[in-house]
Amino acid sequence: MQVPFVHAPDPDDITKEQGRKLFAGQTEFLKGVVAMNGLPPDDRLEVCFAGRSNVGKSSLINALTGRKGLARASNTPGRTQEINFFTVGDDYYLVDLPGYGFANAPLPVVEKWQRLLKSYLSGRATLRRAFVLIDARHGIKAVDEDILTLLDRAAVTFQCVLTKVDKIKAADREKVFDQVRTALSKHPAAYPEIVLTSSEKGDGIATLRSIIATLE
Repeated sequence: MQVPFVHAPDPDDITKEQGRKLFAGQTEFLKGVVAMNGLPPDDRLEVCFAGRSNVGKSSLINALTGRKGLARASNTPGRTQEINFFTVGDDYYLVDLPGYGFANAPLPVVEKWQRLLKSYLSGRATLRRAFVLIDARHGIKAVDEDILTLLDRAAVTFQCVLTKVDKIKAADREKVFDQVRTALSKHPAAYPEIVLTSSEKGDGIATLRSIIATLE
């Protein structure tokens, strides 16, 4: 039986232009949040990005917005422990969740972050989609399963975004993709299209912009 997960298609000209226009506008850092009472009002459509440390999340957000320094990348896994909100025009929030799967942070810090993440995912009415970033060189690991299960339980639709596709040999791609498809098939909240991206080469950026711009 074929696993029902396919590569997200390239956008048509109309939706591609929608995505371009959305991210050609003003994108600004709004605030970093460490507790639920610090969340901005849920008065606009919202998408969030999750991924284990060093998966390339900051680079992808910067590529999406066309602003190199908007999301700050850190060489120290787990350094960013806030939920960072960015405004995209007047109608969208783009939300950068802290990287997970790091070993160096103290256990109480990790537990506090996990509680905040669970509260955010289950209590944010305007959250339309979570994008879970997976390194194309490694596929879905055990540490990723925790966040996927959390999204299932919170009934938040999530879409897998493979990062760094330019770093993997063509001969190895299908093996990784098959592993990712099989893992995703166990999660009811998984959206059935996988986005392939390279922040360095620009691959998949127009596709991801168009997906965000056409969410309702």
